[in-house]
Amino acid sequence: MKLVIASDIHGAADWCERLVAAIEAESPDRVILLGDLLYHGPRNDLPADYAPKRVIEMLNSIADQVIAVRGNCEAEVDQMVLSFPCMADHNVLVDPSAGNKTLFFTHGHVYGPGLHNSVDKWPVLPEGSALVYGHTHKKVLQEVDGHPGVTVFNPGSAGIPKDGTHSFGLYEDGVFTHRILGE
Repeated sequence: MKLVIASDIHGAADWCERLVAAIEAESPDRVILLGDLLYHGPRNDLPADYAPKRVIEMLNSIADQVIAVRGNCEAEVDQMVLSFPCMADHNVLVDPSAGNKTLFFTHGHVYGPGLHNSVDKWPVLPEGSALVYGHTHKKVLQEVDGHPGVTVFNPGSAGIPKDGTHSFGLYEDGVFTHRILGE
């Protein structure tokens, strides 16, 4: 199973365009969007390339590949303009090619590992699973004390990174990696 995982586009159209180009280049089985897709929210500066209508068009062009979860900046109106479900607090995939590894996708404000400014509320996950979240705009790939055998992965932010690089994640053959947009 090959997944492109992205979070926190926040209406940044130029970065979304680079993300869609990366998705086309990677040819994943699915695209996982971890929320905060269209709006910048009250805690973020307005991205220089802020154009939510362009982002809507780009994301709708790949709607048949998308599995999405709701971020803290999503609103009901977002579901009215996006062609894929985007209002669930979490979603789960099981990867049979990686020993039935459970991949738990969330934004990080309802469920999360307690890193940076994510909430510290864990779902029940079997050993060998992964908690995949966004929200913090910072890349993470680690285990967390108290949750042995569970990988924690954050792809960083495509639109408004808080760690210096616009990024997305790749999951392939049971392994997570970070990719920098524009490289």
